[in-house]
Amino acid sequence: MGRESKFTKSDLYQATNQLLLQYGYNGFHFGLLAEQLNVTRAAIYKYFDNKDELITEYMVDEMERFLLDLQKIKEYPLFKDQLDYLLGVIFKYSRIHQILSMVFQIQRSNHAKVDEALELLETQHEKMYSYLNDFVQLGKRDKFLKSEFPNHLILGFIFQTVNIPNHSQLPKQDWKNLVMEFLCSGMFNNK
Repeated sequence: MGRESKFTKSDLYQATNQLLLQYGYNGFHFGLLAEQLNVTRAAIYKYFDNKDELITEYMVDEMERFLLDLQKIKEYPLFKDQLDYLLGVIFKYSRIHQILSMVFQIQRSNHAKVDEALELLETQHEKMYSYLNDFVQLGKRDKFLKSEFPNHLILGFIFQTVNIPNHSQLPKQDWKNLVMEFLCSGMFNNK
């Protein structure tokens, strides 16, 4: 057999991310992961009982990194600076929404580690919403955002900007600046 090469947690998470994006939750399995890491499936089973345990642990880690960056939004007192920072974080973690949406396919089980991770993900999601809600409230308070628009509409619109293809192949910073301008000024000329 001879494929007992070592892998780091970073290698494991990177491969998990790539395979989840490529094959989705239902198509992901330890055979694919073992092939990607050039190890045996048994090497992965030494650390994880099943794919849900691995995927939820990976999601918790990814969400934790996202939250560490997102919480820094409070370092910017002005709304436009917060929006600029938020767009940077969103573009940095552009695939996190796609990955985290797979959490709804994972069933609560009798597997304690999976259930604990799912509960932690719920807590992390609440923390994320708290940061984002404070951001929107600042924008409404300072009259940058229209108070009649619900928070979830504003946040949904901002988060969906990562799905707009950059067909003009602008450098990342230029693309982010263009998206920021569009969000702040709209597409209509003021008449």
